[in-house]
Amino acid sequence: MHIPFLDLKASHDALQSEFEAAIREVIDAGAFAGGPFVTKFEEDFASFCGSPYAVGVGSGTEALWLTLLGLGIGPGDEVLTVPMTFMATAEAISYCGAKPVFVDIVEDTYTMDPSQLEQAITPRTKAIIPVHLFGQMADMDPILKIAERHGLYVIEDACQAHGAEYHGRKAGAIGVAGCFSFYPGKNLGAFGEAGAVVTANEELKRKLQVLRDHGQERKYCHTLIGWNARMDGIQAAVLRVKLQRLEAGNKARRAHADEYRTLLEPIDQVIIPQEGADRVHAYHLYVIRVPERDRLLQALAKKGIGCGIHYPIPVHLQQAYRSLGYQSGDFPVSESCAQQFLSLPMFPELTSFQIQTVVRELSTILRTSEKAHERVA
Repeated sequence: MHIPFLDLKASHDALQSEFEAAIREVIDAGAFAGGPFVTKFEEDFASFCGSPYAVGVGSGTEALWLTLLGLGIGPGDEVLTVPMTFMATAEAISYCGAKPVFVDIVEDTYTMDPSQLEQAITPRTKAIIPVHLFGQMADMDPILKIAERHGLYVIEDACQAHGAEYHGRKAGAIGVAGCFSFYPGKNLGAFGEAGAVVTANEELKRKLQVLRDHGQERKYCHTLIGWNARMDGIQAAVLRVKLQRLEAGNKARRAHADEYRTLLEPIDQVIIPQEGADRVHAYHLYVIRVPERDRLLQALAKKGIGCGIHYPIPVHLQQAYRSLGYQSGDFPVSESCAQQFLSLPMFPELTSFQIQTVVRELSTILRTSEKAHERVA
């Protein structure tokens, strides 16, 4: 039996006629780059997040990058973030000319450790980017208090956390800005690349609108050095269709996570994900920690079960950031997790039978491995 890690076809099949109608509307209007369909999506997504404004852009990476530029962050500045994240978080900092400075994660939620923040702050620090990893929000209250004490911006990397909550507030609506990716595999995914920034800061919103369109205040009047980071009209139309189902999709993901938890808890070798207090996890990914992760990944693949690794090399140990001078051992929690993380199949249409099969095969492989170790001993 084949169980995919992600099944986009299952997500899309039931909505085919709605997608075709939405795309036909864009074609008929000829509004392909920015325009009214993007504006409509921005209004809908801002409302969903509980924020006054949303600005559609071409990707989650551009959302982070343009937000930093819009806040005036550049050469000589430092931005604090975590090494356990996708590379884009650090790339956005670097492409502003600023320097990423890393803070380790906590071992239960895999998000930024607030207790290590202040020791990383220097006179050059201008912002903090907590990452809402795998669909769970970072512990925002202490992060915000520290930021306020030091006069720092807090930018949420919410690229994996569409619809996640912290103390009743949606991801993206707590910091000065929240940055989202709509890469196809996300909880809210486009038919290609797309992203957005949500914010309550009207000045930042206006700057982002200028920066994403070659720095134009109006056509051919360039007040800033910007970029071509507009959202496509077709992507906006597709996202509007999908946004209507996001809450239901997240609810299904949480139900799958509950079933995984019940089945996995008795297995001693497996560390299951934990939810922080007063948080609603969106379960973009369901990530466990296991010994001999790489061998287990291969064994599950032979059984037809698709799994993933997020992420095998923390950012501070990537060759691209060797110049920062970090070494193995600098961020032990991130480094340990990178060796143990295994992402199990997770998507709204996943069935109970599929979940039970994944856990049964996982348990069998672990049990066989344990017996083999006992024989060797």
